[in-house]
Amino acid sequence: MSQLLRRLVVLQPGEAPALLASFATLLCMFASYTILRPVRDAMGITSGLEKIPYLFWGVFVVMLLLQPVYGWLTSRFPRTVFLPWVYGFFAANLVAFWLWFRLEADHTWIARAYFVWVSVFNLFVVAAFWSLMADVFTREQAGRLFGFIWAGASTGGLLGPLIDRELAVPIGAINLLPISAALLALSLVFMRRIIRWQRARMSEARAAAAAAHSPEPRSDQALGGGIWAAFSQVLRSPYLLGIAVFVLLMTWVSTFLYLEQQAFVAKIFHSADERARFFAGIDFWVQAASLLMQALLFGRLFKWFGLKRILVSVPLIMTAGYALFALAPFFMVLVVVYAVRRVGDYALTRPCRDALFTVVSREEKYKAKSLIDTFVYRGGDALSASLYKGLTGGLGFAPAGVGWFGAAVSAVWAVLALALGRAQERRHSVVAE
Repeated sequence: MSQLLRRLVVLQPGEAPALLASFATLLCMFASYTILRPVRDAMGITSGLEKIPYLFWGVFVVMLLLQPVYGWLTSRFPRTVFLPWVYGFFAANLVAFWLWFRLEADHTWIARAYFVWVSVFNLFVVAAFWSLMADVFTREQAGRLFGFIWAGASTGGLLGPLIDRELAVPIGAINLLPISAALLALSLVFMRRIIRWQRARMSEARAAAAAAHSPEPRSDQALGGGIWAAFSQVLRSPYLLGIAVFVLLMTWVSTFLYLEQQAFVAKIFHSADERARFFAGIDFWVQAASLLMQALLFGRLFKWFGLKRILVSVPLIMTAGYALFALAPFFMVLVVVYAVRRVGDYALTRPCRDALFTVVSREEKYKAKSLIDTFVYRGGDALSASLYKGLTGGLGFAPAGVGWFGAAVSAVWAVLALALGRAQERRHSVVAE
């Protein structure tokens, strides 16, 4: 197994157990989520296409309410305690939603609640996982290993849509929820293996430090601080604030395409199960392309070009993609451009964005990163959804107009990505000294 891994990634002695456990955790987690995503998108249309911007604001409000709860957990409990509780909580929620769907005949309000819940679930479980990754691995390891670990997401992303495509119509989309809950519970088993691996490494490091009379390395303790500490961390740090704006612009680029696609799908497909199967088909090919790039290319691209160039590549691609859609505003063009954006996000942007946090403090990795990956992310969704509604409804923008506006936002995103890449290199140089 180690020989095979070394052909895919640059692997150092002792890293294989943590790498494989991280891969498996993300695989199961993303399989769980990508079972839910097509159902969410189909339910979003069921709840009323014109209501989707309001649903994004609902997600944002829920994120605001949950942020101090997450801050309290990270302040009072070690990650070995609060991470399992986070995952267990969401798995139990899935079973509760399945029962609710089965008991109620009218799914309109359940669909709206489910749409909000899945949007919250996705960001919280992924943010918690990558906070752990940024804590377990160093910046140097992130460059070598994060691309392969993200391949676990795409592998799970292939499994989830495949299950949806095969089962959504025969058994009904609602009955996919218990399968998703089981996969999420399995991801927790592998996460515990990562934590045990780091504990063993920390024990070895403490023993070596004691023998050399050096300060002991950090241990798995509660982070302390206030429940609102994440907000002050972001506001005080130009670097973290830059990452927050980067995420904000990224969500704008994504949400415009997402809402355009929802409008087209609502006209073409008429049942929730058919829509779920369509979305599952798109997800399958997106994850397949992402997997190939993550497993075979990311580590080498990072080595050849560095974080800065990779980080700016997707914004530049999306500037061109939006311009193409503006010139040819057709459904298939939209589907391809949105799929390319998602592949670029999974295979390139996300590993680089997570690597940005390897040069911040441990408390910022868990608190500020979670705030940016959840609260800021969904705030961007809400703002961009309202802006989209204003552009298409109030100002009468046609799809071509949305395309040119998206191209402009993407260009600004590219400039910020370049600045963040340079800032990360400077911080790494200071830490290395």
